[in-house]
Amino acid sequence: MRAARVHRFGSPDVIEIEDVPRPAPDPEQVLVRVAAAGVAPWDAWIREKKSVVNVDLPLTLGSDIAGIVESVGVDVHQFKPGDQVYGATNPQFIGGYAEYALASATMIAKKPPRLSFEEAASAPVVAVTAWQMLFDYAKAQAGQSVLIHGAAGSVGAYAVQLARKAGLRIFATASEKDISFVEGLGGGSSGIEAIIDFRRTQFESVVPRVDIVLDMVGGDTRTRSFEVIKPGGILVSVVSNEPAPPRSIRSVFFLVDVTTERLEKLGELFDRNELEPDVGTVLPLDQARTAHEMLAGAPHKRGKIVLRVASLD
Repeated sequence: MRAARVHRFGSPDVIEIEDVPRPAPDPEQVLVRVAAAGVAPWDAWIREKKSVVNVDLPLTLGSDIAGIVESVGVDVHQFKPGDQVYGATNPQFIGGYAEYALASATMIAKKPPRLSFEEAASAPVVAVTAWQMLFDYAKAQAGQSVLIHGAAGSVGAYAVQLARKAGLRIFATASEKDISFVEGLGGGSSGIEAIIDFRRTQFESVVPRVDIVLDMVGGDTRTRSFEVIKPGGILVSVVSNEPAPPRSIRSVFFLVDVTTERLEKLGELFDRNELEPDVGTVLPLDQARTAHEMLAGAPHKRGKIVLRVASLD
């Protein structure tokens, strides 16, 4: 089978398409014939050896996948060959850019029927991240207020949609070119109380005190965010684990935990048209290197980059 492999850490140039043996599932794994694989920043961090996840070389990149179950391990009873599934490969976040990928049975779920394979492959890690930020860590409740930094990004876009559905008052930061996109996520201009162009306006000068801040940016943006959090409020970050100021504000940093249960909850929202995927540029597996050049700044469509591995729809 073909797979996008790296034998040394470094720039996108280290990615090579190779023929490798098809793997066989361990007792608690599922072998998935991959239709599409999402391309994400953490894939680049792994490729550059900048990830908190330790992996050994050589390796196949990729974690987000969607496809059809080819075979299952002896202890797997919730999936069977022929099932259409989506999710993440394993806790090491590798192995997905391939014609066949092994996935932990606890990190995949049945694919939402409304989604294409490419749409499904764009969603698992970022959608689960947004879900965990809002509900597992911030414990968001209807009527609370939330400031979402990076609202036009992959995680931020899901966070806006989930916050709207949960009945939160939403404030968001984005670049000027993305404001109309973020308005659409909020159900139109009336669905979000304010969208701040972070290049022109200091958000703390216009955003009132909020219950929750979701941080996908870090740095100075994160530091300034503590100024707008109510006493007893919380900042949830996926980019920084620096402590909060010594007052009655909590700060949490976490690594996403993709589970079947969370994917199933999100799948129900997708199928009810209450959550929309955001696919950007789609490339064939052979162009995995080009996809990583796009991660590094080469021009591409706004939205999640996806590799089309096989036509299985």
